[in-house]
Amino acid sequence: TKYPAADILLIDTSKAKQLPGVVCVITADDIDVNNISYKRDHPILKRGEVNCIRDEITAVAAETKEIALEALSLIDVKYQAREGIFDPFEALKDDAPQLNKFSTSEENKNIAHSFHYEHGNLEDQKAKSHVIVKQRYTLPRVTHCCLGTCAITADYSKSEDRLTLYSVTQVPFLYQRDIAHALKMEPSRIRVIQPVIGGGFGSKLDMYPYEPICALLSIKTGRPVQIVYDRKEEFVASPTRQPMVIDITAGADKDGKFTFREVEIIKDNGAYTSWGATTSFVMMQTFSSLYQLPACKFDAYAVYTNNVYAGSFRGYGNPQATFAVERTVDLLAEELGMDKAEIRLINANFPGEITGQGMKFNTCGHKEALETVIDKSGYIHKKSGGNSGRYRRGIGIASMVHVGGGAKIYPSDGCGTTIKFDSFGYLTIITGSSEIGQGSETVLAMIASEELGVDLSRIKVINTDTDIKPWDVGVHASRTAFVAGNSLLGAINKLKTNKLSPKAANLLKTDIKDLEYENGIIKSRKTGELIKLDKVVREIHFKEPNELCIESYYYEPSSEFQDKGYKGNVSGAYAFASQAIEVEVDTYTGNIKVLDVHVAQDVGKVLNPLGLTGQIEGGVVMGMGYALTEELLVENGIILNPSFHDYKLPTAGDIPEIQFYPIETNDKEGPYGAKGVGEAPLIPTPPAIANAVSNALGVKFDSLPITPEKVLEALKKL
Repeated sequence: TKYPAADILLIDTSKAKQLPGVVCVITADDIDVNNISYKRDHPILKRGEVNCIRDEITAVAAETKEIALEALSLIDVKYQAREGIFDPFEALKDDAPQLNKFSTSEENKNIAHSFHYEHGNLEDQKAKSHVIVKQRYTLPRVTHCCLGTCAITADYSKSEDRLTLYSVTQVPFLYQRDIAHALKMEPSRIRVIQPVIGGGFGSKLDMYPYEPICALLSIKTGRPVQIVYDRKEEFVASPTRQPMVIDITAGADKDGKFTFREVEIIKDNGAYTSWGATTSFVMMQTFSSLYQLPACKFDAYAVYTNNVYAGSFRGYGNPQATFAVERTVDLLAEELGMDKAEIRLINANFPGEITGQGMKFNTCGHKEALETVIDKSGYIHKKSGGNSGRYRRGIGIASMVHVGGGAKIYPSDGCGTTIKFDSFGYLTIITGSSEIGQGSETVLAMIASEELGVDLSRIKVINTDTDIKPWDVGVHASRTAFVAGNSLLGAINKLKTNKLSPKAANLLKTDIKDLEYENGIIKSRKTGELIKLDKVVREIHFKEPNELCIESYYYEPSSEFQDKGYKGNVSGAYAFASQAIEVEVDTYTGNIKVLDVHVAQDVGKVLNPLGLTGQIEGGVVMGMGYALTEELLVENGIILNPSFHDYKLPTAGDIPEIQFYPIETNDKEGPYGAKGVGEAPLIPTPPAIANAVSNALGVKFDSLPITPEKVLEALKKL
């Protein structure tokens, strides 16, 4: 639609249907489907009204893309434009119209989702506070910019009544369930195959209307149908990080110990409710549990507007929450006249801590991470800033806490694995986990190689087909290495214990505990006798016990569901990170140059050093974009910068030296002690940069991105 808010008066598809090469044209009147989205408030094709510029009204399947585009141009849609509401605060007013007719909120007709959390005695802690600061932070709408755009191919077989979807989803089994609900089909009649996925970053956690639309066109034509977004469509029609306003009040006692945080958040939900509305579930963990905190009160509201709707994004709300917390920590330090590193160190989380929200930090590298970046960055010598002349330097510090072992938000947060050896000693790992570029296939192959002594070239990972692979909840919450790695270790242990080791011990005439797996052989430590692993496999296959060399295992993390008050140990492990970032600000142009980044992250145990470094560097660069350049500009519901020419990503010339110091805490729950790492690196970067710019200029920055225009405007007020 070209209108963000309008009534649909007429849809005339007659000319499009007559165009040679057009196979099918559908509108909402031609389909029998259920609404989609987290709140089931999103019609697949819109009937009677449109509520944002992404709204899909009609769809065409044709022999070629060119014919399909011409057919779309022949469809006549008549609208009666309405005045939209694009500010969530306006949408909350009593006289505002209801923006989504499927909303079931009892609080306010335009509240899509809300969260309330509290622990401790807020008023007592306010009374104990020596200083209290109050601040409002405004965080922008940004988009994922995946190299691979949204895409799907649907292939319906009438003879089998089966639908095959080649989808870039991050959650194939949840996706299978959701699209079955949308299409009113049995989930088992839908097969989901994941092609190579050119990046996800959370954008592919939800299902969007174009996907069931593609399936419907295939069902109606009996032919394969494909939809692939071009780059402009990706900017306009793919989800975003939630823009929001955060009001926070926080206190500290005279010694700098934090006393309380009181938080209210208004999020721009857009016209429909995706999983992105639930990011408050993660945000509250940062407000309640980043640093030791006796009391916390948290309220968050996702509010319908006629803007484009938000979705899931790497960090899942934590970049916004951490920005607010870490900027406020600097303000508290300033009010107390206290060093900004010292106040963080005396409040740092510690091993064995159980937070007010019930999160159990069995291992915790927070203080070690802080001490590392403070030392390595030369913070002590740089903290006074360079506050004279054209070019001014500053340094900032920030930390974060994030789930590092999945998150129990679904009945199971587990993952299944099947492994099998063929008769020639080649290993196949069939894992429920998904690869979206984060390196899970490599890590799983490395684990198997380490445990079984099999060269990486003889290991294959299969993970793309719901008809073949076992169940897994999906790739999100920094969970894959932790959950899928433990699942693989469980399967390997069963295979060695039940089949490989007993047979090898028998052949080598030794004890099972004496065996060593190395370089494709199984060896007796006592006698030095050895046998090739593939020979042991053949002995199992072709002689007693005449069994396949195959085992399966399902791993469920030790995490637990939180109660109705959102208290409980939601993850199997928790990751911590600190960053110290130095910047230089040109006071003539407002340009900010990031000079140096020091990252210390509690990773539990390094599994793949090269892959880990790539995750850290990529996360920092994404955080730099959020801090300094990126914003999807929306005015009256219309996206103003849907291209890389106008949407400013950091480029190679913007990237500084990134120094990474892994902190190994060896969490007993993780594979070899490892924790999840994927989301954490970007989370502390924006507040560390904002703190550094404030340190350089002596000016508060309470919104992102910190553009040259904002810098110059702030300097005028000095």
